[in-house]
Amino acid sequence: MKKKWLAIGGVITVTAVILSFFLITQLKVVSGMDTRNDKTIVLQNKIWKINFSEKLDSKSVNEKSVYVTDDKGELQNVTVNVSKEGNAIIVDPPAGGYSLDAKYYTLHVNSAIKSSFGRKLLSGKNQTFEVKATLPTVNSKSALNELLLKRLKEEEKQHKTGISFSTKEASQESAAADTSGSNYSETNVQVQGIDEADMVKTDGSHIYQVVDGKVQIIKAAPANTMSLESVITFDHSFSPYQVFIYKDQLIIIGHSYGKMAQPSQKEMTEIGIAPIHETTKAIIYNINNKQTPKKIREFEMEGSMLSSRLMNGKVYLVANKYPQLWILKDNPEIDIRPKYSDSLEKSGMKPVDYDHIQYFPDSNESNFTNIAVIDLDKPSEKISVSTYLGSGNNLYMSKNNLYLAVSNYYWFPMNADKSQQPDTTVYKFSIEDMKVEFHSSSEVPGTVLNQFSMDEYKGYFRIATTIGQAWDNNRPSSNNLYILDENLKQVGELEDLARGERIYSARFMNDRIYIVTFRETDPLFVIDGKDPNNPKVLGELKIPGFSNYLHPFDENHLIGFGYDTKVQSGKGSGNQPIILTDGVKISLFDVSDMSNPKVKFTEIIGGRGTYSPLNHDHKALLFHKKKNIFAFPITVYQNKQNSAYESTFEFQGAFVYNIDLKTGFHLQTKLTHQDPQAPYEEWENQINRIIYIGNSLYALSSTKISSYDLNSYKQQGELSLKK
Repeated sequence: MKKKWLAIGGVITVTAVILSFFLITQLKVVSGMDTRNDKTIVLQNKIWKINFSEKLDSKSVNEKSVYVTDDKGELQNVTVNVSKEGNAIIVDPPAGGYSLDAKYYTLHVNSAIKSSFGRKLLSGKNQTFEVKATLPTVNSKSALNELLLKRLKEEEKQHKTGISFSTKEASQESAAADTSGSNYSETNVQVQGIDEADMVKTDGSHIYQVVDGKVQIIKAAPANTMSLESVITFDHSFSPYQVFIYKDQLIIIGHSYGKMAQPSQKEMTEIGIAPIHETTKAIIYNINNKQTPKKIREFEMEGSMLSSRLMNGKVYLVANKYPQLWILKDNPEIDIRPKYSDSLEKSGMKPVDYDHIQYFPDSNESNFTNIAVIDLDKPSEKISVSTYLGSGNNLYMSKNNLYLAVSNYYWFPMNADKSQQPDTTVYKFSIEDMKVEFHSSSEVPGTVLNQFSMDEYKGYFRIATTIGQAWDNNRPSSNNLYILDENLKQVGELEDLARGERIYSARFMNDRIYIVTFRETDPLFVIDGKDPNNPKVLGELKIPGFSNYLHPFDENHLIGFGYDTKVQSGKGSGNQPIILTDGVKISLFDVSDMSNPKVKFTEIIGGRGTYSPLNHDHKALLFHKKKNIFAFPITVYQNKQNSAYESTFEFQGAFVYNIDLKTGFHLQTKLTHQDPQAPYEEWENQINRIIYIGNSLYALSSTKISSYDLNSYKQQGELSLKK
């Protein structure tokens, strides 16, 4: 009898093991469908991307195994494909998008789908969804809190079940514009006519500088008699960051930190603590009298600033608010809406109306994006505030539209195939007067580096992305260019550029597109974008190092700013070559023959440790073609002899070049505020911006402004800003 029970137990154990193995190895849908939700809302151009636990047998994916029907059971003319990685199904909408006439649609994925190993889905999956013409609104507290709690629970579930996701790479912002049209320098921006806030501005007679938590107004002309007109100070909770100048108005933009205001003392008692939160604030001053600037308005909204722009007298502020969801979990009735205040309304911080909060139905993000528009020509005009549930990582703005790009990072079970890489959702907003309204959205494979990876030209949106990690030999990275029409429908693409590398910079110059990738060398791709349906790589140039900022010199020449690199002997982690950055490198590319780009001239400054703000901030560049100025702040280190990694400090200040197409870069002068005997960098004396007014050049640091004649570079004056 005992043996009999042992035998039965053994059979049960073996069966359980087999069943467990079967369930573990069964093909599964890991993301892209929420079959538990019969109220899924999508937009008309929705592209379904269904991720599986394994690579798929492409022959099993067809119009019979994956299809969409409407509420009457009629088949929709969708397009079904397997993703390039092989473990996702892409379902594109019908031409013109899904009709709004149907009450609902159903996406069918049946059990005929197989993995490349022959494993099938345990059962078919159906996703019911409704189609809307524009973004839905939350309308009520209960609806908003329900949305947020659902997303919170999903995150917690993923963490508890040992789910991993692709690693986020930090994104950075960058840009460019020649300031030839005025007699003083303007901020180097990406799109001419659209200003970007910066730590220093000039109006041709005065300099406005953000330094050490205050804003200084300096009488800059004449250059030999500079004087400090006034200093604007702030409460300790506010940190000024950047400024705009518009007519007789100074707009100061910064961050404010304070205790989060809650709707009632009862809720505060329940929460037990007052969390610290961040707001974005714009303070507007009338500066008719530079010695006594007058504050005329103050606007504040919750969230950290993503970016800002000034166009046609209107300031556009975009901020991301990250709500304290843990508060909502314990207090489901709390009001967690983003808040804002306008000093003209004298009502303090007030929440955005529920019927003014829209949400991106495809997004799982629980963050808010707040977009504010301030009309500087109408000082009493109400400030427009738009709020969206779902945030963006990078912003690009044209004369008519604003684009937000957000990276989507997928979660996978630990035993699932990880070859599916993050993609990017692009949200397009139309701009008309004070209105910023959602227009359309789309998804593209890969992630975006910065604002220069995006562009709008002749109604088409162009975006450069990188898929994967450069050092992943199992799934080598690749780089892509996608072109979308005015409704963000993809019409053209270039894919698989420079496998095993990633994008370090991009520049769109009308019909020409330039992309720099890097791993061991710096390929510059020259792309013809004249036909948006068929972009073509016409030329490629490989040189050591890389450029992380590209600036147009003229139609046929391009300036690259980046680093020289050296390949170290030996191997690093993963048996990869050891790549060391060396000095800062500037290059002049000749692209007159697009099929045969050339490096005309190269200048390498310093050795390891040399750096410039221009490597990550395009606004640090002063470029004026007619005056032949190419200047930037820089800190120079030199390599130590007989040492592979050590370097010694040599210089901090600004290098001023002119550029000759026949003879190259010519260093005109070096400007510094450092003590020449100092063995190390003096952080407080670092020159961080260079500007010009008339025929004078100005170098600015936290403690001093010095001026120079633009012809001889002889010093004209100096103003100490020390207390």
